[in-house]
Amino acid sequence: MASIRKRTNQDGSVSYRVDVRLKGFPPQRATFKRLTDAKQWATNTESAIRENRYFKTAEARKHTFKDMVDRYIRDVLPMKSEHAQKAQKAQLEWWKSQLGDYTLADVNAALITDCRDKLLTTETKRKRQRTPATVVRYMAALSHAFSVAVNEWEWMEVSPMRRVKKPKEPRGRVRYLSDNERKRLLEACRNSNNKNLYPAVVLALSTGMRQGEVMGLKWDDVDFQRGRIVLHETKNDERRVVPLAGHAFDVLKEHSKVRHLKSSLVFPGRRKPEAKVRGLSKSETDIEKPMDLRQPWLAALKEAKIDDFRFHDLRHSTASYLAMNGASLAEIAEVLGHKTLQMVKRYAHLSEAHTASVVSRMNDKIFG
Repeated sequence: MASIRKRTNQDGSVSYRVDVRLKGFPPQRATFKRLTDAKQWATNTESAIRENRYFKTAEARKHTFKDMVDRYIRDVLPMKSEHAQKAQKAQLEWWKSQLGDYTLADVNAALITDCRDKLLTTETKRKRQRTPATVVRYMAALSHAFSVAVNEWEWMEVSPMRRVKKPKEPRGRVRYLSDNERKRLLEACRNSNNKNLYPAVVLALSTGMRQGEVMGLKWDDVDFQRGRIVLHETKNDERRVVPLAGHAFDVLKEHSKVRHLKSSLVFPGRRKPEAKVRGLSKSETDIEKPMDLRQPWLAALKEAKIDDFRFHDLRHSTASYLAMNGASLAEIAEVLGHKTLQMVKRYAHLSEAHTASVVSRMNDKIFG
């Protein structure tokens, strides 16, 4: 029950102290200058406590947006992959720069919408416009932080992200190599001065592995006996097994004969010594980095006379070839490591012949 006590202050002014005590809950206290306000607060507080609303709101008043982001970066991000940590930390720091001083109770859909629009309309430090897809990733990072604050920390009752719409993303890019382009590119890669380029491109084209997965691949993850590659760090943080067969198997097997004995990477670059910077011994600070194939790759594209093509488009080429050779969308998603079919629907039109044959066989079976 609530109790209200009238108090006369030293300056002669009057105030009203309210104490709300309900069995099973910690007592709540507030002071008001007007009796009407005191009674209203007492009634509202009692109702909120009985309906399990009060303490969630109180927690949201105690913590700022900055508190949430800092705790998330400290406690949650370390459980993710290095790639995800780096990207999401930068995204969350941007949100904190915009909303950090607000209490969580005051962060609403309108504020987040204003920030979303700012992301879409302002340029980055590199003077580039963010794409809708990039903004969606910013929003996804924030949405998960709010979800943890709601479900695990109980700092909020609901996430304001539930009422904020994501910007519409354009249809996914489908740029793949034609048969002639593929032949020209592979020939240019084979003739490259960089002997790692051809194996890297063949591996990407054969397996659909992302560029980071190819360049970060280690020999311990290549199983020639079983004909497979095990990827431990992927974009969606799940281990993935990639079949290694055919020409890619032969090329990588040959490539393994000239591997660097002091490197665990399939495509090693130069070690990056940091001893000079930190004053430590070289053995303590050498950092192994994958080889940078950007210049050899661009040179090969130029020699092959291929325009509007990126290394990531090798992955699109793999998916497109799978679709044109009868693979289902589920099978393509399995090869590429997508959790849902949404990302591979862009290749659906390439498998029309396969779909038509499936329907044709079904009709022959049921109608004779």
